[in-house]
Amino acid sequence: MKVFGPVPSRRLGYSLGVDTIPFKTCTLDCLYCQLGPTTAKTIQRKEYVPTAGILNDLEEKLKEGGRIDWITLSGSGEPTLHSGIVEIIKGIKNLTEIPVAVLTNGTLLADPAVRDGLAEADLVVPSLDAGCVETFLRVNRPHQGITFEGFINGLVEFSRVFRGRVWLEVMLLAGINDGSEELGLMAPIIRRIGPELVQLNTVERPPASSEALALGEDDLNRAGRILKGLLQGIPVDVIGEFKGNKREALKSDVSELIIDYLGRRPATLEDLSATLGLHKNEIIKYLGQLTRSGKVERIAEKGKQYYVILRG
Repeated sequence: MKVFGPVPSRRLGYSLGVDTIPFKTCTLDCLYCQLGPTTAKTIQRKEYVPTAGILNDLEEKLKEGGRIDWITLSGSGEPTLHSGIVEIIKGIKNLTEIPVAVLTNGTLLADPAVRDGLAEADLVVPSLDAGCVETFLRVNRPHQGITFEGFINGLVEFSRVFRGRVWLEVMLLAGINDGSEELGLMAPIIRRIGPELVQLNTVERPPASSEALALGEDDLNRAGRILKGLLQGIPVDVIGEFKGNKREALKSDVSELIIDYLGRRPATLEDLSATLGLHKNEIIKYLGQLTRSGKVERIAEKGKQYYVILRG
């Protein structure tokens, strides 16, 4: 399932996702990842999923019509690991006038081939979750071939040459990277990158590690005020809940199907995706809602992450 959605995005409205990478194939193993621990940590770029198949799936999906605000390369891992990303983006542009966004952790932007591959995108949203090496290693747990200095230099160079829009996402974890000292270390790096916008986020769905704790609204807003004061004119946006029609985006019958299935047995994300015929990123949206409402929780068992019904 290479194309999924449209799904509601807190940043991009209704986003049609394009998945270029096998599940949990990534350059990082972030504490906060909503898809769970990385199972294939790599910096090897190759055609993980056939480019022609991705574009064929997209063409069929577009024929269905409906509201789509962005076509977004994201999904199950780091999209820039796909060696054919330039052909994918150009192919999308040949199929539709809907703008293309790429959500990336930014770790491969030091590679000129990756920067060239993203040149035709309309918006690129890389991440920065640390102001120093120690926090980078703790929060993002990178592949051994990635250095903090190289990562930052790649972000700076990409932002310098890219003709489209760059929004920088900062994921804040309570007690780890949300303090004034860490924000003070991030600020000069962000100024060097010079994004159009900084978006502050925190954990919303069950994370890969219990160490990743969400900030409350007051603390997130406090961090936003601190960072805004340090960034000398770069706008800072604290990401809020999706403002669209949630009834349209998150169908109650899917939630009911998940509840029904989990009422019979615990299930992994992969189990639910295969059973319901929906992409994992779509399933995650529903599981996040069910978790917040106290109906479902995630537990670890024999190295796997299972979702179970909360009873009583």
